[in-house]
Amino acid sequence: MGASEELLQVARVLKSNGTEGEVLVGFRGISPEDLDLKEPVFIVFDGLPVPFFIESFKRRGASRALLRLTGVRNLEDADEISGRDVFVRAGSIALYDDEEDGLSAGDVVGWTLLDERDVPVGVVSGYEDIPGNPCLLVDAAGGTAMVPLHEDLIVHADPEAKTIALRIPEGLL
Repeated sequence: MGASEELLQVARVLKSNGTEGEVLVGFRGISPEDLDLKEPVFIVFDGLPVPFFIESFKRRGASRALLRLTGVRNLEDADEISGRDVFVRAGSIALYDDEEDGLSAGDVVGWTLLDERDVPVGVVSGYEDIPGNPCLLVDAAGGTAMVPLHEDLIVHADPEAKTIALRIPEGLL
């Protein structure tokens, strides 16, 4: 996989649920609604990521959801993936809820990062999914910095200009 298809761990299959193959998944670092249901999730078997599409999704609390995945049809299948980590492509995590733009973290790599006054800070060179604190990697004048990425910090994003403006905590850069 190329750098643009880097896999990020976002959840773990906690246990099977019922006999029809449904599983309870606990999310880390993202909210369940941040998952792009049109994109596959990946579970590693024998060192290789295997894609699964989400057929059904039922939210269970702040950080859990019941999922039905393609190919997981019974209790035995569900038990086989229980305890395994769930990954997604870096570009399939939503930055914010905007049906029209549908931006994801991977989409902003290569964009110019602006501060809240629209002053250029640097260029986004990557995305680091730190549980509970996802960050953009930014190449700035002083080197590479990690800038927290949270929807509350986003001032605006402009896909045409390839810029994203964030409220950057003081002293970070």
